[in-house]
Amino acid sequence: MQIKQLSVFVENTQGRLADITAKIAEANIDIRALSLADTTDFGILRLIVDKPEEAVLILKESGLTVSLTNVIAIGIDDTPGGFAKAVRVLANSDISIEYLYAFVSRSDNLAYVILRVEDNDKAVKVLTQGGIPVVGQEDIFSK
Repeated sequence: MQIKQLSVFVENTQGRLADITAKIAEANIDIRALSLADTTDFGILRLIVDKPEEAVLILKESGLTVSLTNVIAIGIDDTPGGFAKAVRVLANSDISIEYLYAFVSRSDNLAYVILRVEDNDKAVKVLTQGGIPVVGQEDIFSK
């Protein structure tokens, strides 16, 4: 089970993030999670949205550089040690995490973690075997 993530190249200028998120909002696209990594001149905005393909088109029409990447999402107990258990399962299987970001769900006392790893299929398999629920795009937006 994989999630579609938007990666947007963002110039580090006043109001740029506001402009991008306004375009997404005007298209009635829901942002559930985001991460922004930046340097002095630019950043990479990563987004999980309910209509990823539509969001890509809208942002590209605005002249932005956008790509769609498959990532995985896991649901962990929103309690001490929940995250540690999940990353231990990956570490024990020699799966490195390239980057991740997390957010708390609206209900169910769960936190969701978006993970970018080298081999999504292998990660899904070992996480599932380790008792860590892997969730899909629909799960993230239904809770």
